[in-house]
Amino acid sequence: MSAEPTDRVAGLKLEVEGAVATVTLMRRERRNAMTPSMWRGLAQMPGRLSGDVRVVVVTGDGPSFCAGIDLRMFTAEGVPGEKDRGLSPSDPGFDAQLAGYQAGFRWLRDPAIVSIAAVRGHAIGAGFQLALACDLRVLADDAQLCMKEPALGLVPDLTGTKPLVDIVGLPRAIELCLTARTIDAAEAARLGLAERVVPAAPAAALDDAVRELAKELQTADPAAARATKALLAHAHERSLDEQAAAERAAQARLLQARPADQRVQPTQAVSD
Repeated sequence: MSAEPTDRVAGLKLEVEGAVATVTLMRRERRNAMTPSMWRGLAQMPGRLSGDVRVVVVTGDGPSFCAGIDLRMFTAEGVPGEKDRGLSPSDPGFDAQLAGYQAGFRWLRDPAIVSIAAVRGHAIGAGFQLALACDLRVLADDAQLCMKEPALGLVPDLTGTKPLVDIVGLPRAIELCLTARTIDAAEAARLGLAERVVPAAPAAALDDAVRELAKELQTADPAAARATKALLAHAHERSLDEQAAAERAAQARLLQARPADQRVQPTQAVSD
């Protein structure tokens, strides 16, 4: 395994083993509560990954995935060692600054990779949004998910609202956000917020389950996997006719990019 940690002030660690990269939130003493430096560090991750990486796992050090934002950001003292104190909403750079934070979440949807959130313990607020930014979620059965921002007088602004609505529907998303109630792993699975739930003990069970899923995800041809993820990601925006046309175009691009003798014909796939 090659391990290349990011700036530890940002509270992140990156490890790469073959085609699988693991990004770990490393603020165990704060239950991995997030800061602006961490969001900027996440946004830098794509530049640290080679084109060989096909799966990205996001997880937290210790018993919690992420307890949300570090609320000391809103105090006069701030977070020790944190240089980025944030701008006032009235400042002209506020929108760009927030977009920069969101970039740390948006890259996890890139068709070039499949992202997996490995969630144990708390996934609160920003932590819940980080899990939602991933394509897939594997939860330990002690996981607790909560969209806390409205209860704090904030809106969820780290790209979590769209995937939440896409997965659970508008009425349930409203209920989850405005009550800020905590849901457990079993309810998360029923709502479609978890693809797999595994026992919390032993601790290795979650890691093993994610490792196995990452292996399974690599069985697909890399180019076909990228094209298929892109098709699926936009399917809800299109009519059936539009999606059918997108499928035809994607298939043509995929096959044209390969030598003729490496193209798999449908009849061959069925016979195999």
